[in-house]
Amino acid sequence: MSLLNSLFNRGILGAKCKTCLNLAISRIKHLRNKRELQLRNMRKEIAQFLQTGQEAIARIRVEHIIREMNILAAYEILELFCEFVYARVPILETQKDCPPELQEAIASIIFAAPRCLDLPELMQVRNLFGTKYGKEFVLAASELIPDSGVNRGIIEKLSVKAPPANVKLKLLKDIAQEFDLQWDSSVTEAEFNKKHEDLLEGLKQMSRPTAELRAPESQSSFDFLLTKEEHSSRPVCQHQGIQRVEVSSKVDARVGLDSAANPDNVAQRDGPPSDWNMGKNLQPCDVMERARTAIASAEKASAAARAAAELVKRMRNHPENGKTSDAQKGESG
Repeated sequence: MSLLNSLFNRGILGAKCKTCLNLAISRIKHLRNKRELQLRNMRKEIAQFLQTGQEAIARIRVEHIIREMNILAAYEILELFCEFVYARVPILETQKDCPPELQEAIASIIFAAPRCLDLPELMQVRNLFGTKYGKEFVLAASELIPDSGVNRGIIEKLSVKAPPANVKLKLLKDIAQEFDLQWDSSVTEAEFNKKHEDLLEGLKQMSRPTAELRAPESQSSFDFLLTKEEHSSRPVCQHQGIQRVEVSSKVDARVGLDSAANPDNVAQRDGPPSDWNMGKNLQPCDVMERARTAIASAEKASAAARAAAELVKRMRNHPENGKTSDAQKGESG
């Protein structure tokens, strides 16, 4: 009973395989004629782009032409393999394992089936071979395991890698020669030979001036912060008059710092219009010099105030001051 079932299943698999292969051969012939017509039209478009000086568009479109040519070449190989397997289906029915002379053709069909969506019949043939020879046989051909037997031309033509520059340049020259165009390929050769790092060099050059402009600003602001901290860390005298002098000096220094940071806002402050307008028209270097001058004058005023405070203390602690105050008390009494 099992022998009858195996014979019956072999007949069914063979009939289905022959039907699918026959349909695949017919579809491949139809698609080949269609793609050949598309390729002729695409080559004419590339020639027009080269003639009108639109080489950038031609360099992009030529990759699509190369992919179409590769698919067309793969279809030719698959058509031969399908015809070969179609003629050997009776041999496949009588043998349990895949014959060595048919391994390359069957493995190539299995590999190309999911990569050629225009040929759905190949997927059916792939499933039939998976039922007969097992999933491991199909997996070995799909994953390109060593000794799987897939044709090297099928692997290269159905690859998704971008075509190399020399292939694209050669095709452009062939198209220009085909349509008798006087095309200078020096610009295109320079573009194809340009490396990826060379394309990014422009961005690096654009970022360098920005960094150079930002560095002095950060350094000047850091210097202002240091002078401000040093100025605020100085001791403050307790005398009221001296405090006013230091407060006025700090205000002058604060004005100098604000003018250095925001020279456009100087005209909005209170004070003589002529001075503020003069500060508004100053360059950043002049504003920085004025700010430093204001800080230096503030430090000198602070030093003078401290000296005055020391003089006042000495006068209060001098003995003659005490005698004078006692004499004044006796006269008043």
